[in-house]
Amino acid sequence: MEPLTHSSTQPQSSPSQGDAAAASDLHYMRRALELAARGLNTTDPNPRVGCVLVSAGRIVGEGWHERAGGPHAEVNALRAAGAAAHGATAYVTLEPCAHVGRTPPCVEALAAAQVQRVVYAAADPNPLINGAGLAVLRARGIEVVGELLADEARALNPGFFKRMQSGLPWVRVKLAMSLDGRTALASGASRWITGEAARSDVQRFRARSSVIMTGSGTVLADDPALDVRLEGAVRQPLRVVLDGALRTPPPARIFSRPGAALVFTASRDQARRAELERRGVAVEVVAEGDEGLALEPILRRLATLEANEIWVEAGARLAGALLRARLVDELVVYIAPALIGHTARPLVELPEIGQLDARLRLQFLDTVRIGEDLRIIARPLAALQTGDSARGPATPVP
Repeated sequence: MEPLTHSSTQPQSSPSQGDAAAASDLHYMRRALELAARGLNTTDPNPRVGCVLVSAGRIVGEGWHERAGGPHAEVNALRAAGAAAHGATAYVTLEPCAHVGRTPPCVEALAAAQVQRVVYAAADPNPLINGAGLAVLRARGIEVVGELLADEARALNPGFFKRMQSGLPWVRVKLAMSLDGRTALASGASRWITGEAARSDVQRFRARSSVIMTGSGTVLADDPALDVRLEGAVRQPLRVVLDGALRTPPPARIFSRPGAALVFTASRDQARRAELERRGVAVEVVAEGDEGLALEPILRRLATLEANEIWVEAGARLAGALLRARLVDELVVYIAPALIGHTARPLVELPEIGQLDARLRLQFLDTVRIGEDLRIIARPLAALQTGDSARGPATPVP
């Protein structure tokens, strides 16, 4: 872990004392959000949280939550500050916890260090906390201020907020296509539509995810590993295959990489199940829907396994089914500067519509060039209109 002490002076004062204090609070909370982002790939299933301790206009301690089971951001910042935490203001991106989980309550650590003031970005949606941490701090005589930059804090943890509030994880569907919207030749050949830079970018999205999910059709066609191959990666997401008939061969590469794997199926074939389980693959039987496995119960089951963010790399059928069920929060689409032709395979399978008013509308949130390709992040407009408080500004990208 790099040193957590950091010297900084607060921003230039505004004309009024109140304006100066507000600007100072924003300055330090932005720094806390920067620290929180350092845990993007490592804190799962916990939220990414940062903390800054300030005394007399100077940062005396910094910390962020580095990994589940390790000290929380507040504790790391307090250790860095030492005695200088006495009388300081703590800027933390999520309401400090007040319950005993994997680690002791952060509110007690803050109170023991005798911080004078706590500024928080967003209240914790966890029902075990959800205001309880703030109440404890106030009962200890600590001034509490918030919410400040709450949308930014929620956007850093979209899956954690959505799971706590709705029992569903945040679902991102990755798609790669030619400029004419095709994903593979009619024969199924698809390597590689996009370039190396885009494929490296995909690795960064995989690394931050709780689960990488695909369908049995993709496994049978491409035999992907779907693991994280970033240098220094400390965690492999759970790899999930949706396989209604248990067609996935046990020697598939997706089951041969380090990390856990899980197959959801409707099949009761005990012999095939036993063969997968002998290879360490978990198998769960789920209900069937109108078009294959029932998707929402699968996502709810993954949420009970503390899955915050689901990264889907699958074919047109599963991508289309998730969209039709309105279970997609974000589309991450890579577009190659190439044309394949109308006989090639489509991006997603959606039902035919008779009027343009019935089209599935999207909102573009981010467009950037990745090597020779374009990456577009979009959200279904219907999802944005649900009022889900987890849906703030565009999720920060790796």
